[in-house]
Amino acid sequence: MEENTKKMLAGEPYRPDTEELGKFSSLAHRLCRDYNMTADKEKLERNAIIDKLFPDHGESVYLQGPIEVDYGRFTKLGDNFYANFNLTILDTCPITIGKNVMCGPNVTLATPLHPLLAEQRNPRMQEDGKVADIEYGAPITIGDNCWLASNVTVCAGVKIGNNCVIGAGAVVTKDIPDNSLAVGVPAKVIRTLSEKDHLNNYPY
Repeated sequence: MEENTKKMLAGEPYRPDTEELGKFSSLAHRLCRDYNMTADKEKLERNAIIDKLFPDHGESVYLQGPIEVDYGRFTKLGDNFYANFNLTILDTCPITIGKNVMCGPNVTLATPLHPLLAEQRNPRMQEDGKVADIEYGAPITIGDNCWLASNVTVCAGVKIGNNCVIGAGAVVTKDIPDNSLAVGVPAKVIRTLSEKDHLNNYPY
């Protein structure tokens, strides 16, 4: 692995235009295209693509599709991972997802960050004479038994604990402790989940 890629994964400033990262992203984008063109009944074909796109995944991974993934190889999916339509994974830094995690439609997991100052963010001439920008990022971790509802965005550097529910449309910018219900923009914990939330306690 090239030094630039190691910097990217460590959250240090890096260049996204290197040959190695280009190969990694091109492969991932082709695999996403292939996956999105297969029907959900084509289980063998879909599973073979998942094996290539996410080399580090557990058992019983199901992605409804379509999907869009930056690299895939830097994301770990736990057992029984489920994602509804339009899952987007930007894994310039590692993404680690526990077991029994469910994602609703249009969930985005985004590890990239960009400089806030325009003169640092915009592409410019680098030492090798090529025009490129400099980026960085921070990892994302999602614990076991979590449900991310539709249109949730998890931002760089966030850790979501075990047994959490993130409400529809939430933008998660800070860590979420275990057993939390978090909603809103930015997402805030509104209460701790408990036995009171058991389905038997709800009227039908």
